[in-house]
Amino acid sequence: MTITTETESVRDALGLLKDREQVAQRLLDASAKHSFDPDTDLDWDAPPEDGLWFWPPELVSLYGTPLWKRMSEQQRIDLSRHEAASLASLGIWFEIILMQLLTRHIYDKPPTSSHVRYALTEIADECRHSNMFARLIERSGAPVYPVSRMNHNLGRLFKTVSTTPGSFTATLLGEEILDWMQRLTFPDERIQPLVRGVTKIHVVEEARHVRYAREELRRQMTTAPRWSREFTRLTSGEFARVFSEAFINPDVYTNVGLDKREAVAQVKASAHRREVMQTGAKRLTDFLDEIGVLRGPGRKLWKSSGLLA
Repeated sequence: MTITTETESVRDALGLLKDREQVAQRLLDASAKHSFDPDTDLDWDAPPEDGLWFWPPELVSLYGTPLWKRMSEQQRIDLSRHEAASLASLGIWFEIILMQLLTRHIYDKPPTSSHVRYALTEIADECRHSNMFARLIERSGAPVYPVSRMNHNLGRLFKTVSTTPGSFTATLLGEEILDWMQRLTFPDERIQPLVRGVTKIHVVEEARHVRYAREELRRQMTTAPRWSREFTRLTSGEFARVFSEAFINPDVYTNVGLDKREAVAQVKASAHRREVMQTGAKRLTDFLDEIGVLRGPGRKLWKSSGLLA
């Protein structure tokens, strides 16, 4: 009985490794066919077009609030410009964390495996994306919007203590909500052409990153030790709370001439904003629920983040 069980365990492990390699090879092939160079594929010299938004108005944080109704059309567009810069700043912060998590993940793995080679390909993608976001912020004329010192240090702690499944849960959290918003952005003719180009590149390349993270997280939640799975449930809930809090830097309101305290209060009270965030997260939270991440105390943290109904 013991020999049979051990043989089955070895067979299962080999099956998981084979599946991991097959998925990674398909992603490598897709990367070779559908990758971009933002420096040459986008027109960085074209000036912004008058009257066009930098982010879909329905996705701007104050949309539909009493304050929004008092704002002029130009002030609303200007807020969309600052919020796009805030989201690009958040993206850079998150992608720097992600790159460190990926290098930790592959540190002890065979460097010639397709799984490791795709992780290196993704790191290269994220480097280009961070540069692309930085150029977008600069071209928009808005400032960089860093996360708070507290959240910056929490990110430093998280990337140091994260489990492997925790790392991939955080990866999906950072990618899937923005991906949902960007899928609404790049086909929208109301939006500035440069923003549409940036979001299209990000959507196409992030689709591979999401597939890689989902497949690995599903494997990890099956094979990781129990303590690791429980720790992942708790830390992912806390990271969801931090991510939600950091999503829009409140200084954007001051920089378009609004009262920061009033704006933040109206965003928190906005049923529309809550629906946007939960809709953007739903595909992810459904998946995490399916594979057993949204359990125990961590689920309460996910609910407190506003991302889970």
